[in-house]
Amino acid sequence: MVVTRRTMLRLAASAAAATCLPALGATPLTMGFSQVGAESEWRTANTASIKEAAGKDGVNLKFADAQQKQENQVKAIRSFIAQRVDVIAFSPVVESGFETVLREAKAAKIPVILTDRAVNVTDKSLYTTFIGSDFVEEGRLAARWLLQQAAKTPGKKYNIVELQGTVGSAPAIDRKAGFAEVIKGNPNLTIIRSQTGDFTRAKGKEVMEAFLKAQGNNINVLYAHNDDMAIGAIQAIEEAGMKPGKDILIISIDGVKGAFEAMMAGKLNVTIECNPLLGPQLMQIARDVVAGKPVPKRITVVEGVFPAEQAAREFPNRRY
Repeated sequence: MVVTRRTMLRLAASAAAATCLPALGATPLTMGFSQVGAESEWRTANTASIKEAAGKDGVNLKFADAQQKQENQVKAIRSFIAQRVDVIAFSPVVESGFETVLREAKAAKIPVILTDRAVNVTDKSLYTTFIGSDFVEEGRLAARWLLQQAAKTPGKKYNIVELQGTVGSAPAIDRKAGFAEVIKGNPNLTIIRSQTGDFTRAKGKEVMEAFLKAQGNNINVLYAHNDDMAIGAIQAIEEAGMKPGKDILIISIDGVKGAFEAMMAGKLNVTIECNPLLGPQLMQIARDVVAGKPVPKRITVVEGVFPAEQAAREFPNRRY
């Protein structure tokens, strides 16, 4: 009996060791990720999601902050190529100007995944897939909400000022296009000023101050391409002696906690969701890509619209 038992234990141990060997000897997937920067609450949440997901998934993440400069991003991608990472992922600062470095990645046989923002390239094979929001639809949703509000006061003219995102970036281009598409042809809705606020709270405040100085009481609506610029603009409106959310309707995009707090305070009217928690999905897609599995060219995140009347109920559910 003793011999039989020892033999069984040896066999069991050998089987366990054989099962564990591939996992122990496997090389972890290495991902080079270039982030736009840390310009907003949304971006901070996006970075945290990616880093957390990489840690949980055992991905060796080489992270680079571009500080909102395209030249930093190109340099980071070239560094990832030189390091022979398994996959490159990045959120482009702007749409254009990446074709050369993406060709270098393709020549090195390193797949590229776009997250959050798209690129404008002649050869779509330079990137494998794009994971992110439909920015055009976000702009449409913002405009549709405004149309619903305008329908309550037939014949009233609404003068709109627009705080655009970073010039040349996909969300700035698309959110502007989607909004303009929906209000086009409506004589009661007119954009009277449109300028970049660079997706930052400070710049949003600065540009809104200029809008107020130029147009003052003529402004009925503010459409901000992200919540941070809207929050900065709210400060400018209050300092001008006006009531944000009442004297000027405020529409923004992202759905960060700061926007919900502003809505609960009656200072912001609606935010269109743009989900930053892309980390887990990115890690899974990266593994599929490296394994040679087919993936969709475009992966869109499902999102919602949150008007002020839903803010208090939804706020406890917000993770960013």
